[in-house]
Amino acid sequence: MGLPMFGCCSGESGSWSRRTHQERKLRMLTGWRDAVERQLAALNAAISTLHQQMERDAGSGSAER
Repeated sequence: MGLPMFGCCSGESGSWSRRTHQERKLRMLTGWRDAVERQLAALNAAISTLHQQMERDAGSGSAER
């Protein structure tokens, strides 16, 4: 007979532990997704700004030369 892990003594505690682990993992993954979405929004804004600058520069001709 093996020793119970982390003081779990019944099947109910094991299912609670599994549920708790799944909820913590979901919060972690959701946090990662939110961080990636913020990074993607920043990249999209930088790309959009660069496009606008390129269009503006192309519209002004070669006035800087």
